[in-house]
Amino acid sequence: MATSATTAPVGVQQIQAVFMKSSVVVKSICGVIIFLYFISFLVNNDKYLEALAVTPGLIFPPSFRVWTLFTHPFIEVHLWLVLHDVALVLLCGRLIEPLWSALEMLIFFAIVTVGSAIITSFLYLFMYLSTVNITYLFDTHIFGLAGYAGAVTIALKQSMGDGELPPKVARLRVHHLPVLLLVSSFLLRFIGIVPPTHPFMILTGMLTGWVYLRFYQRQTDGSRGDMADTFSFASFFPEVIRPFVAILANTVHSVLVKIKVCKKQIRKYDVGAPSPITISLPGTDPADAERRRQIALKALNERLSKVEEQTAWPSMDDQLSSTDPASPAPSSVSLMSDANPKDSVEINLDDPRSSGIA
Repeated sequence: MATSATTAPVGVQQIQAVFMKSSVVVKSICGVIIFLYFISFLVNNDKYLEALAVTPGLIFPPSFRVWTLFTHPFIEVHLWLVLHDVALVLLCGRLIEPLWSALEMLIFFAIVTVGSAIITSFLYLFMYLSTVNITYLFDTHIFGLAGYAGAVTIALKQSMGDGELPPKVARLRVHHLPVLLLVSSFLLRFIGIVPPTHPFMILTGMLTGWVYLRFYQRQTDGSRGDMADTFSFASFFPEVIRPFVAILANTVHSVLVKIKVCKKQIRKYDVGAPSPITISLPGTDPADAERRRQIALKALNERLSKVEEQTAWPSMDDQLSSTDPASPAPSSVSLMSDANPKDSVEINLDDPRSSGIA
């Protein structure tokens, strides 16, 4: 009991330390979430959600309640979901914001939450058209940071690669996070702990976050997107089905390029230090290409060094040292004709008259 009593304040102090070191963006998002949660106790719950959450039947014309696209991520009606959202935002401020910036994190937050809400609304509109069930339009409310949580797992995969997650006994890696989050969301929905929109928001948030990071996020060198092979759409699936997913993803991408929704990425990088020649390759990440070039140059140098060692000519000193100094030098040399081996000429090296022979 004493251990738990002393551990709790330490945990609270750590959370307070992380919160105090966070940027204004992180503090503002957490503050608005907590503030609106307490406001929900003072008003009617249904009217509260209808006014601030995204309702599929009210987001489209003629109602067109556009403001709910910007207010819905700050709405929560359960305490444990409030704690989840605050912890998620603090985690992003600790892991992602130092790699990007506070402004880029805010842009990512806005694009993902708005995009996830719009796509999820279209999904419920499609379900209404398929079933003619009016509850999908007016009794469904989209709110919370479930979509942002799905996008964060995509951002972590981009920034951390295939790093191993604690505990190491589980042998889980960063690229397992999206699948684990999606599966756990469906299980929690089956139990009844999360709202019905929760799994759909996570799925659409992953899709929106990947599209933004893949094609539109501005990089430090002025380019846009991350076209690395390790961040392709197929890399989020098991290796067994990756080739089939890659074919489908490449087909969809080609169609989007033709209708000018996405742009065909072209990267330029220098392949040789003294040479002014640059090669433009579609879908090549500069950092990834530079790393591969260094590996190729290192392998080439190793092969050249091995070839030089195998074909090295013996030095004159080695030849002289290999001969016996006690043995006399030859006094004559016999020359044989290539055309007729029987014709041979013997030259006497001691004869001074033979020195004029070329």
